[in-house]
Amino acid sequence: MSDKVCQNGNGTAAAKPLTNGIANGVDEKNEEKIAGVFYNAKEASWYTYDVLQEIANHLLARTQLRPKIGIILGTGLGSLANQLTDADYIDYQTIPHFPVSTVEGHVGRLIFGYLKGVPVMCMQGRFHYYEGYPLAKCAMPVRVMKLVGCSHLIATNAAGGLHPDYKVGDIMLMKDHINIMGFAGNNPLQGPNDSRFGPRFPNMFNAYDFKLLKKAKEIGRDIGIENNLHEGVYICLGGPNFETVAELKMLRIWGVDAVGMSTVHEITTAVHCGMTCFAFSLITNLCIPSYDLEESPCHEDIVGIGKRQENTLTELVSRMAKHIHMELKK
Repeated sequence: MSDKVCQNGNGTAAAKPLTNGIANGVDEKNEEKIAGVFYNAKEASWYTYDVLQEIANHLLARTQLRPKIGIILGTGLGSLANQLTDADYIDYQTIPHFPVSTVEGHVGRLIFGYLKGVPVMCMQGRFHYYEGYPLAKCAMPVRVMKLVGCSHLIATNAAGGLHPDYKVGDIMLMKDHINIMGFAGNNPLQGPNDSRFGPRFPNMFNAYDFKLLKKAKEIGRDIGIENNLHEGVYICLGGPNFETVAELKMLRIWGVDAVGMSTVHEITTAVHCGMTCFAFSLITNLCIPSYDLEESPCHEDIVGIGKRQENTLTELVSRMAKHIHMELKK
């Protein structure tokens, strides 16, 4: 589970017309043929380079910071944003063409500020497929981060622990993911490719940077959480329902260690546009493939775990951000 909502909107302006007159809510035709592929006009949600550049320019005009690090905060982890200093807050509903977050635990604003002295751009609240947003729209802010000037992405999420050794409150460093939604043909990179963002066929081999994973494990030892720090494989499911026991058994056979409802499409988009990625899951509940359980965790529990781990998560993220910042200055 997770970015989670119990176990296992809008009000903003729609995106401008994208390609060949397609835009969200266009009703003239149910389908439009583009590059030999049919897209449903009502559901098409990819943003052109020019539209995303407009969003980036809007943001840059409202802050003097020019961060190289973007951070996405998952369910229950938004309090980390309270640690930013000299911050500029920009609510999603004030940003042209931007959707809004509808999930409890996702405040819904971008923050430019300093995390223990390091300039960062922080999403306090993300967008999920189960909210009704297509994956391209869910991942769209990552491309905005790139256009703002970010070269690195730190993504966090709340997830259900499927690995039998995981405990609630543990942290799983993401070494890889399974893009099950992509297997089904649902990918944020669908549609005509704009080479200004990246190549048609991006390589996902080193999606989660090996060097950053190694550094995160060093930091874990330094701050005394090595016994609660794991390295594993994450899967994003569509949600919003939680998994059946049979589904959990299947996912464990596949080698999945943590289950969520976010992050994979964001990382895919970040890799496509050349960003270096680091991500981790806070294990907020256990995914136990058994029919004998009488209780299952709920969204309030998940948010609470994030708040209780606030200091540890802040220390991990801030030290990772400092490391990246120092590497970029070399």
